[in-house]
Amino acid sequence: MAELKGMPQVQIPSATLAQWGSLWSGIVGSPKPDGTPTPKAIGRFDKKQGMDFGRVFDNAFGSALAKMLGDIPVVTPNATALTPPQPDCVEVGTTRVIGGIRPQNYDVAYRPDGPRVVFDSKTLNDQNSIRKNWQNMINDLASEAATVHTRFPFCVVAFIVVLPAPALPRRQHRAISSTLERLGSRRDELDQHHLAEAAALVLWDPATGDLQDASTDPNSSVHLCRMHNRIERAYVQRYQHLPPHTV
Repeated sequence: MAELKGMPQVQIPSATLAQWGSLWSGIVGSPKPDGTPTPKAIGRFDKKQGMDFGRVFDNAFGSALAKMLGDIPVVTPNATALTPPQPDCVEVGTTRVIGGIRPQNYDVAYRPDGPRVVFDSKTLNDQNSIRKNWQNMINDLASEAATVHTRFPFCVVAFIVVLPAPALPRRQHRAISSTLERLGSRRDELDQHHLAEAAALVLWDPATGDLQDASTDPNSSVHLCRMHNRIERAYVQRYQHLPPHTV
C-alpha cells in the first residue's frame, strides 16, 4: 500500500518541445513502412506525428499522477482489457472504460477498483484544423467527461488541449480558453456530469519549445501550472484514507 503525496506539476522540457517543433516546421512526414520519407506541409504535423506528439503529454501526466499516488508503477495497458494489468498502477496508453453512455478510451487512467482518475490529451496542429475542429473537440471532451461521470461520479477527469501558438488566432484563443475554463470547473461528485475536474490549455512555440500564456488572466484555471493542484485536491477529498492508500 502506498502513501499519497503531493502531485508535482505536469512539465514538458522546452528542449523536448523544440525537437517536435523542428518536425512541425519541416517538410518531411512519418516514414512509410519501407522506411522512405513522406512529404508533408510546412507548419503542421502529419497524422502519426500528431498522435506521437500527444503521447509526450500523456507520459508527463502519467508520471506526475504516479508520484502523487505514492510512486506506483507506470505501465502500458491492454487496449481491450477492462481491468489494469496489475493491482496498483497508473496506465499510460489506450485504456478502456465502460461508461454510462458508451465505452470510451482514455490516454491515462488509474483504476484500482474502477476508474478513479482518467485523462485525455487533444492536439490540433495547424490553423485550418483549429478553425474547423475546436468546437467539435470541446464537444468530444464534454462527452468523455459525461460518459464516465454518469457511471462513476467520484472519478477525477482531466484534459490537456495542446495547440501551436503561431497557428492560433487571438479571437479563437480567447474563445477556447474561456470555454475550457467552464469545462474544467467541476467542484465535487454532485456537480454536472459533462464537466471535468481540470482542463488545461497548452500553447507551445515550435521555434523555441517554450510555453506561452494560456489565458490573459494569470489566475485562470487553464494554465498548466495549476492543473496538478485541482487534481490533487479533488482526489484527496474523495479517496484519502481509503485502500489502496495507507493512512
